[in-house]
Amino acid sequence: MSEPNMRRASLAEIKRMKESGELHHSPNAPAGESLGPEFWAKAEIQGPKRPRSVHLKLDPDVFEYFYRESKGKGHLTRMQNVLRAYVDAHRHS
Repeated sequence: MSEPNMRRASLAEIKRMKESGELHHSPNAPAGESLGPEFWAKAEIQGPKRPRSVHLKLDPDVFEYFYRESKGKGHLTRMQNVLRAYVDAHRHS
């Protein structure tokens, strides 16, 4: 939500806005564009990719860095995010 005109709202705020009439939709809004039969003729169902479990040896200082940065929780996710960013940066170059 980095758009300047967007903000977070709790469920309670959204309910209040709806009840007060601040939120509304137009039943006369135009329908979205149809994807057409050409699109659906080529469409393929793909299941989610499963993560691969690996055994990884890390230098102690590398592990400790991520562990400290995450305050002991989520350090493996942080490592995954760093690796993902590296792959994305090099895949598109």
